[in-house]
Amino acid sequence: MANKSKYTLQEVTSPQLAREFLNLPKRIYKGNRNWVCPLDEDIEKVFDPARNPLFGDGEAIRWLVRNRKNEVVGRIAAFYNREQAAIEEQPTGGCGFFEAINDQEVADLLFDAARMWLASRGMEAMDGPINFGPRDTWWGLLVEGYEFQPLYANPYNPPYYKELFEHYGFRNYFNQNTYIWRVNDSEANRQIFARTERLMATPGYRFENIDMRNLEEAAENFRIIYNKAWALFSGVKPMDKAQAQQLMRSMKSIIDPDIIIFAYFNDEPIGFFITVPDLNRLIGKFNGKFGWWQKLRLMWDLKVRRSCDRIFGITPEFHGKGVESGIMTKFWHFLEESQSRYKTMELAWIGDFNPVMNRMIQTYVCASLHKVHTTYRYLFDREKEFHRCPRLGVKRRE
Repeated sequence: MANKSKYTLQEVTSPQLAREFLNLPKRIYKGNRNWVCPLDEDIEKVFDPARNPLFGDGEAIRWLVRNRKNEVVGRIAAFYNREQAAIEEQPTGGCGFFEAINDQEVADLLFDAARMWLASRGMEAMDGPINFGPRDTWWGLLVEGYEFQPLYANPYNPPYYKELFEHYGFRNYFNQNTYIWRVNDSEANRQIFARTERLMATPGYRFENIDMRNLEEAAENFRIIYNKAWALFSGVKPMDKAQAQQLMRSMKSIIDPDIIIFAYFNDEPIGFFITVPDLNRLIGKFNGKFGWWQKLRLMWDLKVRRSCDRIFGITPEFHGKGVESGIMTKFWHFLEESQSRYKTMELAWIGDFNPVMNRMIQTYVCASLHKVHTTYRYLFDREKEFHRCPRLGVKRRE
């Protein structure tokens, strides 16, 4: 342990300390109706070398901060993967899973620990709060939309965290926007239908639901589109066939084929609309546990009661031609014909470094800004000039 003022820093080195790491948020968010307790399993597998491939060329560490009463009042994790660190402007690690009481001294103690540990491993900057894993989970600090429940595996935090990060010296590297689309927005629907009609005047376009009998083909179509649309993003690697097949298998149990749509032009896949029920509407009552009883409850809710009414989506890269409107029209017809419980859709993780995609979401999907998460960056050399994330299509500075 290392002492600093009235607080003590402690590395997580045992199952008991790992349990305290998991339990702290339950105290921080007590009484907050919007927070959803993450599943313990989802957090723990991030820090399990047997289940997280980033440990193959990286490390992770966790700390707690205690007060003089021996109560845990803060936590953080730090991590790096050499391959990912090398593609940044300077070798960059990460910190995440930050939780703390509203005390800058606690935050500074945690940030200092992460910074010094990463510097000792050759890092020259740290991003945070981020995940030691995929960008679509536990990534970014919520800075707008505190009044809304988070999507599954999306961060939620109190407003004061923004001040804790920025007062320490973190700067905005990029924003991740979340948009919401509402079924009963008649003006938006009229615009979508008009654009679809213009699109379909050109022969060759068609829109089909996922074929559950041929998930292998669906996975390959997904991979082709994904690699064209997102592999050029900063820090995103192309997806191989094995990864695409594994992703589809992992989603199989919660897939509703009526709300997964692929777009084709002359039989070539050009876009997808992947939507799954938002599990946070269902797991909140589990209090972090996910044993056999919770799994049965979840499957009952998903397959029988269909009780979740919020979904999220990823839109395709074939934008600007009205393809998005065509997908939304097919989706809308399903909702109207089935009198579905789905009433809203959240389109998450639209980076502000991709202005074309943001305009497309607003113009062609007719969705409105709902939440904003910020990924911060802290340069260890405080004299070095800070650069925000390059816009998509703009070469990174040498």
